[in-house]
This record gives sequence, structure tokens and C-alpha cells, in this order.
Amino acid sequence: MESIHEYRVEAIGAGGRNGVVHAEGILPAISFSPPPEFQGEVGRWTPEHFLVAAVASCFISTFEGMAQTSRLEFDSLQLAAEGVLTKQDTGWRFTEIRLRPAVTVRKEEDHDRAVRLLEKAEKSCLVARSLQCKVALFPAVEIEEELSVPAKG
Repeated sequence: MESIHEYRVEAIGAGGRNGVVHAEGILPAISFSPPPEFQGEVGRWTPEHFLVAAVASCFISTFEGMAQTSRLEFDSLQLAAEGVLTKQDTGWRFTEIRLRPAVTVRKEEDHDRAVRLLEKAEKSCLVARSLQCKVALFPAVEIEEELSVPAKG
């Protein structure tokens, strides 16, 4: 495997502080705007959402890869992610991204292993590791209760 990879996107200004971002061979292109609090349009993706989404999608991919490698069986994985933007002396910056993954495992004995893999995924996510802000993990693991089938009598 090569030691350097490049990922290219193109952003095109569409007037009024709006734009479109796309990457060759990847659909769809995504329209964006600054957030409403920075005179952008309501209901549009923003660069701030892109950053939080990049961390969230990287975390999901990292955890799923680790779970597959370690043969952890789970029924569902959901992640709520929130980025905290703070005005500082030097301007606005992300100061924290909070990840709230919730995974449902099939067996009680997988609970601790799932927590460890969630923690390892947070430390291994390359997008999160590339940021200067804190990434905080708040994991939740549930056990899928087995359905009992009534005995025929």
C-alpha cells in the first residue's frame, strides 16, 4: 500500500456566499452555504456540518472495520455527533466534537469488548486525529434481548 493518498474535491462559488462541492466520480454534488448564524441560507449543508460529518463517518467506518476484524457481532450502530464552535480571540474555531455512539450487541459477554472497540475507534479515526480540537466520546452499548419462543404444549 502506498504511503501517501490524495483526495481531491472542487468547490464552485454559486453567488450569494453559496456554492457546490463535488469530487470526480462521486455523486451527488452537494450545495452548501454558510450557516444561518453567519448570513447563510437555512436548510443547506454548511462547511461546519461537513467537518462534523467527516468525523462521524470516519468513526463509523473505523468502528465497523475493527468490529469485523475482531468478529464482534452487533445488530445496530447509530452515532449522534455535535461540533462545538467557540469564538476566541483569534476568531471562531471548533473546540470540541462530541461523539455519542450507541451500539446494540447480541450477547452480554460482548458488552465490554464493544466499549473497548468504541474507545479504540475514537482514538484511531484518522479524521478526528487530524483535528486540533478535542474529540469526546460518550459510548452506549445495549444488549439485544433474545426473543423467547413459547414452548408448544
